[in-house]
Amino acid sequence: MASPDGVSGVGGSPEETELSITLTLRMLMHGKEIGSIIGKKGETVKRIREQSSARITISEGSCPERITTITGSTDAVFRAVSMIAFKLEEDLGAGGDGVSAGRAPVTLRLVIPASQCGSLIGKAGAKIREIRESTGAQVQVAGDLLPNSTERAVTVSGVPDTIIQCVRQICAVILESPPKGATIPYHPGLSLGTILLSANQVRGHG
Repeated sequence: MASPDGVSGVGGSPEETELSITLTLRMLMHGKEIGSIIGKKGETVKRIREQSSARITISEGSCPERITTITGSTDAVFRAVSMIAFKLEEDLGAGGDGVSAGRAPVTLRLVIPASQCGSLIGKAGAKIREIRESTGAQVQVAGDLLPNSTERAVTVSGVPDTIIQCVRQICAVILESPPKGATIPYHPGLSLGTILLSANQVRGHG
């Protein structure tokens, strides 16, 4: 058993613990993007799951936005993100006249607890500026919370290679500064009105 301070413990080097970290990344996607990721009969998402070995779940619901959750080791999550970014780029390119359209920027919207966004922005915006400059991706942290949640959208756009570098850096920051307090996750399309309405209906039939 490791000693409580764990400093003199054998093994358990920082590199090893790094590998065993489980990362969960939530992304907000529109119906069309979800369609590309799922693919015909779910083939694309199945391939991404198999090749990245990450768990990927897509929220149910008929609203235009859905949440894609990717869970796994940091490596598995990055592999899945890069496959998703390249798939979205491929589909964006297919929409235009292919090659001549140039590489259209891909946009991923990450959903991150607001308590971690401060670390991501850094003092006077220093951290986010550093991420922008070192990766060449556009990064925007939404000023407002997503409806009925304590999470904010972080929009990352650029060509897939720059996005992947950017997501890696964002994840490094998130892993270093865990969320403070309870996080109320964002659920698309679930407005408070409908929750109250259904609660009243249930009570009414009692």
